[in-house]
This record gives sequence, structure tokens and C-alpha cells, in this order.
Amino acid sequence: MADFYELLGVSRSASAEEIKKAYRKRARELHPDANPGDTEAEAKFKDLSRAYQVLSDDGQRARYDQFGEAGVGGAGGGPSAEDIFGGGLGDIFETFFGGGGGGSPFGGGRQRGPSGPPRGQDVEVIVDVDFVQAVFGDQIDVELKLPVRCDTCDGSGAGENTQPVRCSECEGTGQVQRVRQSLLGQMVTASPCQRCGGLGEVITTPCSSCRGEGRVTEDVSYKVDIPAGVDTGSTLRLMRRGAAGPRRGGKGDLYVHLRVRPDENYTRDGDDLITEIPISIAQAALGTSVELETLDGTEELVVPPGTQPAREFVLKQRGVHRLQGRGRGDLIARVRVDVPTKLSDDEVELLRSYADGRGEMVGNGKEKLLSRIKSAFH
Repeated sequence: MADFYELLGVSRSASAEEIKKAYRKRARELHPDANPGDTEAEAKFKDLSRAYQVLSDDGQRARYDQFGEAGVGGAGGGPSAEDIFGGGLGDIFETFFGGGGGGSPFGGGRQRGPSGPPRGQDVEVIVDVDFVQAVFGDQIDVELKLPVRCDTCDGSGAGENTQPVRCSECEGTGQVQRVRQSLLGQMVTASPCQRCGGLGEVITTPCSSCRGEGRVTEDVSYKVDIPAGVDTGSTLRLMRRGAAGPRRGGKGDLYVHLRVRPDENYTRDGDDLITEIPISIAQAALGTSVELETLDGTEELVVPPGTQPAREFVLKQRGVHRLQGRGRGDLIARVRVDVPTKLSDDEVELLRSYADGRGEMVGNGKEKLLSRIKSAFH
């Protein structure tokens, strides 16, 4: 994966707010809804979400800055010696001084055990949430198909009344070692056993339900807490809610990418909400009082005389709950003056009289010219 800072388009000294703004901008550009059928954009969107997940967390960002992506591969702490060197320090000694009792100056090499069943895959899913749920938070059901532990064999993969047996190829160690001579002495290399897949055990009589896999695919439903203030592109990580690993392996993680449905009355600008107040020309000129529907209920709003189109009224703390802080944004009510398209004859005369009183020309000009011609013949 590319450098996380480059993915977001920010410098390594960027503030948390700059990272957040950059993520929102890029997420809108790369979101699957904006690029239907574009697998490359979808892959970039996933990488972008991963980058933001790390850089928006101070602890993970510090580990990433120090160790790179290897430092944020696990749940906590920096990379271990095994992460950096591809094995323990003992493996390095084994490589240069021999293993398995082959002349190590430290009293012989150590016998490594099987690596164990592999962890299950991480799973990603896109979930639609309502606008109000995103503003106030909620709990939703997420349903998907996942590999889960087989109930018939309890994940062992072995058939009824049977058990896995020790692998004869690796003698149950899960690894096959090869020794060769070098200028530094014996060099020992170890690799996962191909026969048992590094598990140290083989299935002679597979389970009839999972065919020796130890897992089956089923419909799964999870309750997911949606934090107040999320937006399209927000990603939730549910640890150990992904696919089950084969043969009692651990579960992967579940990444829930959120997609917020638009609302017909409100648009969102960060933590602020924007809505329109439709009023007539007379109401704008003379003033009025309107009932404004907010997400918290109905409020009375006084529109003073002489209000101009696009004037904004700000209602504090009526917007979106801040995702990473206290309080809420504001509700901005923007005036929209509706001009009537159909008028009765009386209404036309009233408006003409009003325009004449103010010395304003109305109509398309031809009507006034015809009026003057008619007056000249009277």
C-alpha cells in the first residue's frame, strides 16, 4: 500500500483537522456510489479508509511514523522482533550457527512448534444509514454471509468419532527444516509443511458438513452501534467479527463502511445543517413569523421586515453531533423568496399600481408602448 500521507494528500506534519478534511474530500471522489463499476476506485477507497483509520488515531499514527505499516498491523504496540526480522532472534542464531542440535554455540537449536491454524480473513461491507441516524447515532443490524465455525465437528474438521492425526511429514512441528553448509557453518531454513499447511495435523476422515475445513458459510447478523456524527465514508472496525479461520483459527475483523442517505429538507456542511425557509414577496417585505421544522422539533422563527433572499438565520447547537468532540454544529436556515408564477387580474393591477408608485418599469415594454399609442388617439 502507498504511503498513508500520500493517499490522503497531506504532509506528515498535518493536523488532525487537516487529515479529516482531506479524507472527506477524497472519500467523496472515490466512493463506490460516485464510481459505479470502477474496481480501481473501489480499491483506492478501501486504502484511503485504512489510511484515515490509522492517521486519525494518535497512538496508531505515532507507531506508523516510527515503523511504517508494520507498526499498525496489530491491535497494539510497535512491531516485535518477529515483525521486523521475520522470526525470533533465535531464528537468526539458528540461521548462522545451525539448529536442531547441529553445532550451535548456544547448546543446540530449539524445536519450533506448529504455527497453528491461520486467522480468518477481514471482511468489508457497505451499509446504508438514515440521515437522522447519522446525526444522532443509533444501533443497526448488519446482515451478511460469513464463514463460521462448523458446529458438527466444533471446528476441528474431523469426522464423527475421529480426531486429527499428527503429520508424518513434519512430525507435528508444522515446519520442515533444511540444513546446508556455508562459510559460517550450518545454515538451517524452515518453511511451513506443505502436507499439513503448517498445522502439524492432518485430517484422515473429513467432517461431512465442512469437508475438513472446520468452518461453513452461514447468514450472520450483528448489532452495530453507529456513533453520532458519522458521515458517508466513515468506517467502523469490529474486531473479531470477520470470517472464522479454518480448523479453529481466529476470526478476522469486520470493516463497516457507512453510506448516509440524503435528506430532502437538510444538507450537511461538516457539522452544520442547512435548510431553506420559503416565504412570499409580501412576507419578505413586511415580515412574518414561520414555524421551522428542526431535527429537534418545531421552533418559531421571526422574519423581520425587509428580509432579503438568501439571508441566513443561525440556530446554535441544532446541527450534527461532533464525532470526535463535544457539542453540536449549528442549523443554518436560509431564506428563499418564492415569486408567484400565476396571478389573478386583481393581483396584477395591485402590483402594477405598486410599481407605478415606485417609478419602476414592469412588463416587457410593449404593453407600455401600446398604452401610449392608445392614449394618443383618445
